[in-house]
Amino acid sequence: MILAEGELNPVLPHTSEIILGIVAFLLLLFVISKFVAPRFEKLYAERTEKIEGGIKKAEQAQADAEAALQQYQAQLAEARAESARIRDDARAEAEQIKEELRAQAQEEAARIVAQGEARLAAQRAQIVAELRADLGRQAVALAGRIVGESLEDEARRRGTVDRFLSELDSVSAPANK
Repeated sequence: MILAEGELNPVLPHTSEIILGIVAFLLLLFVISKFVAPRFEKLYAERTEKIEGGIKKAEQAQADAEAALQQYQAQLAEARAESARIRDDARAEAEQIKEELRAQAQEEAARIVAQGEARLAAQRAQIVAELRADLGRQAVALAGRIVGESLEDEARRRGTVDRFLSELDSVSAPANK
């Protein structure tokens, strides 16, 4: 449908509107390219730097974490070796203490045995002396009955008893050998 030449086409804008739209568009394009686009570029560059800096920081943190892990593992291995050394030293010290206690116990046992033997020897000597004295009294009494004279005199009695005991010792000594 073709319209008459004088009539305006409602679909096509007026020429002045087209020119005004082009000027406004060019003005807007100029403002955007002069002020807005550089700010966007600056923000984009800053964001890119932050992201790259974050990546570098993350890589550095990962490297630091790896170094710390290796250091921790080295310290852990050193601590394990130290604990093993301490455990071995404690075992050796325990063995040494056990040996010292065993030696002390043996010394104490030997001392107790020696004291016991000394007491036994003293008691034996005392019993032998008592038996000799008793044997001497009975021998004097028996000799006095046999001889028929009184052996009450102390010097005589001692001489007789000592002689009797020495004869008894000389007779029993060869038998013991």
